[in-house]
Amino acid sequence: MAPLADLYQVSMAYGHWRAGRHRAPAAAELFFRRPPFRGSFALGAGLAEGLRGLRAFRFSAAEDAFFDYLATLDASEVTVTAIPEGSVVFPRVPFLQVKGPLLVVQLLETTLLCLVNYASLVATNAARFRLLAGPDVKLMEMGLRRAQGPDGALSASKYSYIGGFDCTSNILAGKLYGIPVRGTIAHSFVMSFRCLEEVQPRDLPPRAGGDPVDLAGLAVSWLQRVCDLLQTPPGKANQGELAAFVSYAVTFPCDFQGLLDTYCVRRSGLPNFCAVALALHQLGYQAIGVRLDSGDLAQQSKEIREVFRACGTHFQVPWFGTIPIAVSNDISEQSLEEFRREGSEINMIGIGTNLVTCPLQPSLGCVYKLVEVNGSPCLKLTEDEEKMTIPGMKAIYRLYDAAGHPFMDLMALEEEPSPSAGQELGIRVLGQLGETTKVIPSTVEPLHRTYFRDGQVCEPLPSLPEVRTHAQVSLNLLSPAHRRLQEPQPYPV
Repeated sequence: MAPLADLYQVSMAYGHWRAGRHRAPAAAELFFRRPPFRGSFALGAGLAEGLRGLRAFRFSAAEDAFFDYLATLDASEVTVTAIPEGSVVFPRVPFLQVKGPLLVVQLLETTLLCLVNYASLVATNAARFRLLAGPDVKLMEMGLRRAQGPDGALSASKYSYIGGFDCTSNILAGKLYGIPVRGTIAHSFVMSFRCLEEVQPRDLPPRAGGDPVDLAGLAVSWLQRVCDLLQTPPGKANQGELAAFVSYAVTFPCDFQGLLDTYCVRRSGLPNFCAVALALHQLGYQAIGVRLDSGDLAQQSKEIREVFRACGTHFQVPWFGTIPIAVSNDISEQSLEEFRREGSEINMIGIGTNLVTCPLQPSLGCVYKLVEVNGSPCLKLTEDEEKMTIPGMKAIYRLYDAAGHPFMDLMALEEEPSPSAGQELGIRVLGQLGETTKVIPSTVEPLHRTYFRDGQVCEPLPSLPEVRTHAQVSLNLLSPAHRRLQEPQPYPV
């Protein structure tokens, strides 16, 4: 993990070593300056990967005195405090604080930024999709083919799950991280069939047992009944599509789902699916859903739901009206806003490109800045006020109002007394220089915990589902003014 660094980190480390100051105690902080996606918050992610990297931090042996020294380096003298992974974090507030020998603190910069930047960005992007979709719609991450290489795809699957997605299409992510894996069928499967004669095998035994039944023949008889109900000519239903549905149903009778838009949803995909689903029902099985991948998804979902309800009522199959409807097709935040505005009947949404590539903001912009060396605060002065740093090691607190919403994050020097609930505090808000504000928090929460000390992770790391749950709790605590995605109220620090 140690060579995962920019060259200038090693160059500067050599400079510190030559000057004999490589073991000077130092501290640095990792934070971001602006909230992503024009929102007010980000989800902090990548902590666990960063800690694993610290535990494995070593250079391989090499020649020359400096490289001999590098070969002895590890993170045994480094201490890391951090906000728990999955927490809401705000601009300028350190997500990580790193203390240790100056040379090692310097060498860790690029590694930690690499492990935290994209993780936090994609988790935040996923959280935004979750907030727009609401708690009841299932979200599936399906960005493997669009992601920035295999490593980017795995990271996207992992941190989308933390941000609130329910499942992934990525089999390897499911294997490595235990994320639920889901999938439907593709147009290529449907298009590969031309007629029912191609379906082999075609017999399916009833779920309760008994002699196998010709599912293809049964589906054809149901197709006539469905088309009569829908007042659609059976001849308009594509026979290759019907064959594909029958073949899939014979193979996966307990997991049958249909992709409806290969040809024509109303005249072919929908009646073919209903025919096969009703044939399966006659044998004791239940279809699990349909997917749309083109057209006006919200409007089509409402029309499909009407057909499902009509079939359920007419054929006395109560569950038929509640068959889940999934959609995909370059889904964006704007798409979800339109679904909500139009009142869709969509139950699951598959999102790929606009989730994993974060096109609205391709980088979070986390930075890692030195704040103390040899016990003395370090300050970066610059003509760009936004790039000025806040010197000294800090204690970080989150202040809550009487309604239980966080209303401010407070940074204080480590040696300053801790604030207390119900105590009036005189504070200065960043960006409002010279102005002092009085606040009285109802609750005070210290944000940082010590996660790494003496070369080891010293705080139990939560499982991925636990981080995901914590993220949703953290988001739900935000006030509506800070949680809204468009023109949110700035969160004071």
